[in-house]
Amino acid sequence: MPCRDRYGYALTTSPEAAAAYDRGLGDLLRLRHGAAAGIAAAVAIDPTFALGHAALALLGHEMCLEVDLGARMRDAALHAARGTERERSHVHAVLAHVRGDSRPLLRHLEDHPRDALLLSSAVPTIAFAGATEVPEEAWALVERAAPAYGEDWWFAGLLGFVRQEQRRYDDAMDLACRSLAVEPAAGHAAHARAHAHYETGDHAAGLAWMDGWIAEEGRTTDGASHFSWHAALHELSLGDLDAVRRRHAGQLRPELGLGCRALVDTGSLLFRWALTPGATDVPGLDAVVAVTGHDVLERPATPFLALHAAVVLLAVGDGAGLDRLARRSDAHDHPVHREVVAPLARALRMLADGRASEAADALARLAGPSRRLGGSDAQREVLEETRIAALLRGGRLEEAGRLLDERLDRRPSVRDRRWRAVASGQGDGVAVDGERDLAEG
Repeated sequence: MPCRDRYGYALTTSPEAAAAYDRGLGDLLRLRHGAAAGIAAAVAIDPTFALGHAALALLGHEMCLEVDLGARMRDAALHAARGTERERSHVHAVLAHVRGDSRPLLRHLEDHPRDALLLSSAVPTIAFAGATEVPEEAWALVERAAPAYGEDWWFAGLLGFVRQEQRRYDDAMDLACRSLAVEPAAGHAAHARAHAHYETGDHAAGLAWMDGWIAEEGRTTDGASHFSWHAALHELSLGDLDAVRRRHAGQLRPELGLGCRALVDTGSLLFRWALTPGATDVPGLDAVVAVTGHDVLERPATPFLALHAAVVLLAVGDGAGLDRLARRSDAHDHPVHREVVAPLARALRMLADGRASEAADALARLAGPSRRLGGSDAQREVLEETRIAALLRGGRLEEAGRLLDERLDRRPSVRDRRWRAVASGQGDGVAVDGERDLAEG
């Protein structure tokens, strides 16, 4: 009888290797420490296990894990022939995706929707940058897979994330809570709930829940810094900059071994913190650059990483780095690098050069296309906030005020109220009426 994974698919390997692989897959779906180690153990037990090699290649590409990407891809291709049709398709999909062509991955999921690793990698979430260019494509992918999963706890968390992106926040919260009731350490469900709290402006309750989950059920999560980033967003929104400082020092310093998360989480937090009215003594981003490395900053593997690389290069005043990122993106095989990343890098170079009004206009033109970069609305907001800052710096206060009014219509925020006061010429970020009630929920 063939070995099978947790979703019933045959694995062409030994029982011991299959068990290690399935443990790694379970950890990955929970966003828990140990996923890469479990899969690496499977390959060590059976060096001919193609899916193990492919999974390590995928994790190395997406999560900056220290793997020999070329060797893993070669071994996956070499040994795929001995596997089932599903395994051969899986390996082909991974190798094409790593090389920049995600079409085989999407076709694979049409025939094998319960291939949870590849479904997870195709949807932009906390775990992966995704294989689709706009959120609606990812939503359709998840919706089509729903009948194959039934009441599965992992899929409920993934669907909850989709629902919050669709602004169906009650549905998102219900799905997340149902998933967490079955598996309290379900990272995707916790992530969906974090977004639902943030997008509805439920900052005080969301922060309290997030801190509790991080300390208890989520203490083994592999994405701890991202959940800390979510907590910090609540603290920013509440205007509690002292709490943001403590959060950064205790959970988000790059020196804590965050890997790529130092760029995505710490880099964006420090940048957004520095833009906040009343912010002082914000730590610099030199440590983020040191941990990330110039190669990742100027040759990011995905458009999502490129977004954050561009922001960090702006923050450290590296205009030449932005120029190199733009030129390399112009020549990239992937259209999103050419059509979105390159103009974004040039827009931020304008801002670095003091051409704030031009930068604001360039960022306005990217407001729609930026959805193709991947990630969540909350992550891509860094570009909206950069545009607001550029408008203010360019003296276009009325336009900045309109953007801030739109944000405040979406959700309450002490930070945005202070920013709106600046745009109205009412001060430099001091408290405005009504903040106490908002901060207290």
